[in-house]
Amino acid sequence: MIKIAVDAMGSDNGPSIVVEAVKQFLNDYKDVELTVYGRKDDLKDLEGIVKIVDCPDIMGMEDGALQIMRKKETSMIKAIEGAKNDNLDGVVSAGSTGAFLTASTIYLKLIEGLQRAALVSPFPTSGEKSVIILDIGANNENTAEHLVQFAKMGKIFSKVYNNVQEPRVYLLSNGAEEKKGSPVVKEAHQLLKNSNFEGFKGNVEARYVLDGKADVVVCGGFEGNVFLKGAEGTAKLVTGMLKQAFKKNIFTKIGYLFAKSGINEMKNKMDYKSYGGAMLLGVNKVVVKGHGSSDARSFYNAIRVTYELIKKDMVNKIKEELKNERTSK
Repeated sequence: MIKIAVDAMGSDNGPSIVVEAVKQFLNDYKDVELTVYGRKDDLKDLEGIVKIVDCPDIMGMEDGALQIMRKKETSMIKAIEGAKNDNLDGVVSAGSTGAFLTASTIYLKLIEGLQRAALVSPFPTSGEKSVIILDIGANNENTAEHLVQFAKMGKIFSKVYNNVQEPRVYLLSNGAEEKKGSPVVKEAHQLLKNSNFEGFKGNVEARYVLDGKADVVVCGGFEGNVFLKGAEGTAKLVTGMLKQAFKKNIFTKIGYLFAKSGINEMKNKMDYKSYGGAMLLGVNKVVVKGHGSSDARSFYNAIRVTYELIKKDMVNKIKEELKNERTSK
């Protein structure tokens, strides 16, 4: 039985969407136990369905490291502690990204041999499979050694999550040439090249990240988060422009009827809600961060991603790969 801790109080849309998502998830999946953390009065509809842990406090969206250590009665901290101490397999939250990632790293600890954890997510591409991008926001500053470790974790993630046998790994840069990029990117490029990193294909520019040729794209957390927000904004812009284009006159409206299925397919492929959440890769449990503006469908998918990563034994496979690498040196 898979056991997941759920922070019910983090979403911008309140605990009601979490309650709805939990109900639907338990209806669809029978081999899972959910422990839900939050204010008991807000979770009455889940009584008798899941274990509820009453938490009087809520982590604020702007809370930093000091507040994290003080707010030990929040639903977020209690959920993370549940994953650590109560033998739960993973934890999911739509709360403050900074607080959730920091607290998860503090309480759950980094996998042996790693210097930093990375936030990772699949992105849609023009091809059949998604591209794995990391780090997309767990760190503001990274070294070349961090990027090399992200490449290792991203490669394992691609193999396990996307079933890619020989992942093609790239570094995000401002040019494909070996000498392009920031000092950190150029150093990371040399480290990967000189170590004969299997599957390393060099640099990739941001405009080609989603064309389907890359399986893994590695970047620092700041650059990755800028790319993430830019991609979300572009998807929203394109969707809005399409709507306006088809509203121009009666002929464009008729054209929409013929193109509707293709447009809906494109919208669904670009919709972040279908991806559910991003995983904090590199800690000792499955940790999934749902979007702050999650609705019930999006949070349902965040729970689903947590479930799938536990089912695929992602954390242990990363541990095994890194351990094998250390012992083989």
